[in-house]
Amino acid sequence: MPEHIEAVTGEEHVGLRLDVFLAEVIEDATRSFLKKVIKDGGVTINGQACGRPARAMILDDVVEIEIPDPPPSVPEPEDIPLDILYEDADLVIVNKPSGLVVHPAPGHDNGTLVNALLFHCPDFERAGADMRRPGIVHRLDRDTSGVMVAAKTQHAFTSLAEQAAAHSFDRRYLALVRGEFQESRGRINAPMGRSLVDRSKMAVTGTHAREAVTNVETLERFGVASLVALQLETGRTHQIRVHMRFAGRPVLGDPVYGVTDFRSWNVAPETLDALNALQGQALHAERLGITHPTTGERMTFRSDPPADFQRALDELRKP
Repeated sequence: MPEHIEAVTGEEHVGLRLDVFLAEVIEDATRSFLKKVIKDGGVTINGQACGRPARAMILDDVVEIEIPDPPPSVPEPEDIPLDILYEDADLVIVNKPSGLVVHPAPGHDNGTLVNALLFHCPDFERAGADMRRPGIVHRLDRDTSGVMVAAKTQHAFTSLAEQAAAHSFDRRYLALVRGEFQESRGRINAPMGRSLVDRSKMAVTGTHAREAVTNVETLERFGVASLVALQLETGRTHQIRVHMRFAGRPVLGDPVYGVTDFRSWNVAPETLDALNALQGQALHAERLGITHPTTGERMTFRSDPPADFQRALDELRKP
């Protein structure tokens, strides 16, 4: 059935076009898809239908949108470049770039990681119950880069899905966040659910919430920001991004939960340029450890942060 999303504009949204505002709050939807939904009558503002994508937002607008169900389709192979870290008959490990959607979603019927895997892995069995996301047992947000595993067989899918559900994956992330934690290590145990103010977002809440635990280690401090390592004990949607915001250390470059305006920062011009050049959140899945579905061997894979993340880190390191 169609998904209903409600969002309320804040001061940072005043003057934005309606389609631009919706593209910010609905992470995986394209503006072209949202324009079509708007023109087809799927959006209301303050209870009134609005069919104009260019309508300028004002403070406290209540925007509601009905996201139609995607057409029931089977993804087709597409020749999309992939950084494959490891592959065998059971699974494939990839270093997902920022900006690549993992599986088909509204407005992203193709051009996804799934389409790329089907092309690069001819022996892919389209494992799993959902044929729109074959082999996918966990995901990364569109603008989060890093290590992911996909199952090539039904046997591997079942094993990896069980590991993901049992939280036995070893997942370590790197992030650039605002400010500094006083402690070198910490544990954030804060339940998460849908935001009561903006249903398109997740939030720390006690209402219809699920347990969420993130372990934090401060690796480097730069005054205005720091580099942290994060390990998940649970795997909630947007967990790291929400927990970092909750802790007062939002992720740099994150347009939904974090910091994207660096104009007031007292940093060198080169550092400011690097921060402004971040392509989405400075969040990278650096390490993934799994148990191989067939051999039982414990395997660990790593990848370095992408160029925009590394550039910002290098500039912050300069005295």
